[in-house]
Amino acid sequence: MAETDLQIEEKKAVQAAGESTRDVPVFVPAVDIYESENALTLLADMPGVPIDKVDIDLDSDQLTIRGAVPQQEEKGKVIFKEFTVGDYYRQFTLSSDIDRSKIQASIKDGVLKLVLPKAEAAKPRKITVQST
Repeated sequence: MAETDLQIEEKKAVQAAGESTRDVPVFVPAVDIYESENALTLLADMPGVPIDKVDIDLDSDQLTIRGAVPQQEEKGKVIFKEFTVGDYYRQFTLSSDIDRSKIQASIKDGVLKLVLPKAEAAKPRKITVQST
């Protein structure tokens, strides 16, 4: 395996829009986006976020993803800590190629999946040639 095949990426903190009532850091979730003929699929890593703490808003062209990780009591005295618990926030601008009324979301094992269907006008189509 080459050195560039495996890279460790640290969580990136972000200043979320607006004020928060929670005293926790806010992180940018790592996201992969895949395109098929009919849709864009977005996968966002949000470990520790339960389904009832995921908030997805669509306002005009702005798609906003928020996830809150419930606070847990420490069991014992912390001697060393590498994992920081915090909330997640990410925002995307959607093009007019996305059919906003058909967006679907699900979460499983800490991965949020958004399916952004393409509008009919944006899908590739076959044009038949007619003789004149």
